[in-house]
Amino acid sequence: MAYEVIVRNGLWFDGTGSAPRIRNLGIRNGVVAAVSAEPLDETGCREVIDAAGKWVVPGFLDVHTHYDAEVLLDPGLRESVRHGVTTLVLGNCSLSAVYADNEDAADLFSRVEAVPRKFVLDALNKKRTWSTSAEYVRALDALPLGPNVTSMLGHSDLRTSVLGLDRATDDQVRPTKSELCQMTARLSDALDAGFLGLSGMDSAMDKLDGDRYRSRGLPSTFATWHERRKLIAVLRKRGRILQSAPNIKRPLLGLLFFLASSRMFGLRRAVRMSLLLAADLKAAPRAACVLGPCTRVLNALLGASIRFQHLPVPFQLYSDGIDLPVFEEFGAGTAALHLRDQLERNALLADPEYRRRFRREIDRRTHVPTLWHRNFHDAFIVQCSDQMLIGKSFGQIADERALHPLDAFLDVLVEHGERNVRWKTTVANHRLKALNALAAEPSIHMGFSDAGAHLRNIAFYNFPLRLLKRVRDAQRAGAPFLSLERAVYRLTAELADWFGLDTGRLREGDCADFVVIDPAGLDDSVDGYYEAEVPFYDGLNRMVNRNDAAVVATAVNGTIVYQSGRFRDGYGQTVKSGRFLRAKNYTERGVRST
Repeated sequence: MAYEVIVRNGLWFDGTGSAPRIRNLGIRNGVVAAVSAEPLDETGCREVIDAAGKWVVPGFLDVHTHYDAEVLLDPGLRESVRHGVTTLVLGNCSLSAVYADNEDAADLFSRVEAVPRKFVLDALNKKRTWSTSAEYVRALDALPLGPNVTSMLGHSDLRTSVLGLDRATDDQVRPTKSELCQMTARLSDALDAGFLGLSGMDSAMDKLDGDRYRSRGLPSTFATWHERRKLIAVLRKRGRILQSAPNIKRPLLGLLFFLASSRMFGLRRAVRMSLLLAADLKAAPRAACVLGPCTRVLNALLGASIRFQHLPVPFQLYSDGIDLPVFEEFGAGTAALHLRDQLERNALLADPEYRRRFRREIDRRTHVPTLWHRNFHDAFIVQCSDQMLIGKSFGQIADERALHPLDAFLDVLVEHGERNVRWKTTVANHRLKALNALAAEPSIHMGFSDAGAHLRNIAFYNFPLRLLKRVRDAQRAGAPFLSLERAVYRLTAELADWFGLDTGRLREGDCADFVVIDPAGLDDSVDGYYEAEVPFYDGLNRMVNRNDAAVVATAVNGTIVYQSGRFRDGYGQTVKSGRFLRAKNYTERGVRST
């Protein structure tokens, strides 16, 4: 039989960490049918890719995305696929759109993930056809998916569906025994349908959108550990995953995750937990040095199975005015973000008493890590109606005006229109040595892109390419911190195995999810700033990545969906290449089984 696709003479990485070799790959029926050192018969083959001088690697996995609304409107999920990502995990941070009704789901999702609420609600109102987890999986699988997708079930979604959004965000409410049974039953149904596990969120920083319960915390933050243990017991029995984020203001409570994950001296099965966030924070410069060793020690002592998610690139944030989630770390910031009317918000920002309160919160010393470093000298204006201010930091402006840095920041926002001032700062992963050490740390996983969220704040869709560039550049400089094959493994098979997914490898018999990369295209463009209109969000401009010379081709299940800077005709509309990947159960030895 003829091959449908042949990739010839590429440097082939199989995803296992084995040394790469020059090979020819033959694809048939969506599967790698041949890996050969000899040329393959090209007779009748409809697509041949000359990969001489290129890398051929398994498609990348992105285990932390928030595409839950976008996948309904643009199933191609182009911003990830164009950079070689072929499998995406939805439903993170306690947020999914499975059980809660549309209005509740929009209130849960929109403010936390910085996607305008009207787009989330419109997507659900127009596209929703499900009421159960099994129907949700079927609905996604029926879409003309570009990449493969899979999902966690959000704890906030689950809790809201049982308690109602009002009771789910009331600190005085505890679920009844019957309600806990409903939660565990719905979680079990989701696992039966193929969900990877449950996602949670402990951070009090994240708030609800909408008018009804605006600025309340997410439902999962109100859950007691009694409730969580009930849900974790379901995950333990089924060998599935908990994804969550400990409350950084109460770091000792992080030990509860290790205890909940623990085997308890062999008396029970460990629960895999994927937690946020492994990063070299400017606000906590020593944290990155101790996180890995401490995690390894606790895993070994307790028989736990904890990994921390890591974004292997500098964590640079952009903001239009004060519309940045890090301001939710402060009560005064939450008060401003609570107001949607621009005139009301500007009046608040100009109020002297409000400013005094905000200054006290900014200046307050804290002994626990924060996401934002609070340094206005490290926050630079990139767009403003006053051209003289572009390129300056708010701290520099404060020095020139003899003001407190917060007052200078708020003055600029009020003077020029709060959402007309765009600025940037880097909050983490700014030190190359620490960043490289984290990339080699076995207790962390690659991937915290937040793809599909924070549309005006971040763009990390191409993080796998940026890691590979850094690995290659370090080798050229004679200071390697990872081999290329190890880096590919960390971005592919390591994640697939740990999450229990049938992808991530590129050997004979494996699904043909792969990327052809031109290493010459791994240049400075991978770190560039770009924006693009989003047609399904009424032309909203969002941050993107645009290093299109790096990826020669992306294939999903044997179909070449992106090549030479263009998506194939009908992609995400009539062409279906991806599928919903149902989770496999996971044994103590790491062997996956149905």
